[in-house]
Amino acid sequence: MTGHKPIIVGVDGSESASAAVVWAARTAAALSLPLHIVTVVHIPAFYYTEPYLAESFKEELADTAKARLGSARVLAKQTVDGSLDITTEQHEGKVSQTLIALSADAHMVVLGSRGHGEFTGLLVGSTTSSVAAHAQCPLVVVRGRTLDGRPPTEGPIVVGVDGSESSKAAVDVAFAQASAMSSTLVAVNVWSDVSVQPSLGASPDDPLWGGIQTGEEVVLSERLAGFQERYPDVTVERVVARDRPVRVLSEFAEKAQLVVVGSRGRGGFTGMLLGSTSNALMHTADCPVMIVREQ
Repeated sequence: MTGHKPIIVGVDGSESASAAVVWAARTAAALSLPLHIVTVVHIPAFYYTEPYLAESFKEELADTAKARLGSARVLAKQTVDGSLDITTEQHEGKVSQTLIALSADAHMVVLGSRGHGEFTGLLVGSTTSSVAAHAQCPLVVVRGRTLDGRPPTEGPIVVGVDGSESSKAAVDVAFAQASAMSSTLVAVNVWSDVSVQPSLGASPDDPLWGGIQTGEEVVLSERLAGFQERYPDVTVERVVARDRPVRVLSEFAEKAQLVVVGSRGRGGFTGMLLGSTSNALMHTADCPVMIVREQ
């Protein structure tokens, strides 16, 4: 954990945001961290051309935001047993910019998978990518497969592992989460290489294929080194597979309670702030997805 920085959850009154509050409250309680609930009021620029209209509109939005924060606080309290340090705050401005700024003093930022109102489109397209790529702490997109839309509480925590720096940071966070949640940690390293495709005549018995598999097992061991000693309470399952990372991690997400990935893997283009795997998972996974940038 990073000191006593809060877990920040963004709310907009949607059911998806409520799911995010539930997940954030459970996680804050497990990590013994404060929970900070925020909502962002965005006033379109054209309203400022009519001062009276803008003031009236702002007051209406402020009242709605206050009620929204109150409801989220009640939900958070109902979610956990025992005490939880909860604060709320209303902001005015652009959603992505506000969340990125707040992330500098947060343990993590938690958002729902779909929103409305001020958060319309937040988790679809460029805005989500902006928050995930530029946030100075892990970003959690709360997704769920339960009938009531709430995030799953059963299953392992899965972390994607490769040789990238953001993957290293993801492993660190995943171990802490698994320990706090008393969950098994599944560490998955997925590799693929066209030079050993079966269509080119190679097979699992081919020395080239076997050499790459062995090398990836070494990469996984190196990335996990030291963490199992720091977290002796965490049971770790190791998986090395030859396939597309998105496919394998999506399959694990069907039974996991959380998937943790780095923001950009070793195969990403230089300068790219969000990789294809993390981007795909936060839009399609069957459980919450945590995206971790390298520190």
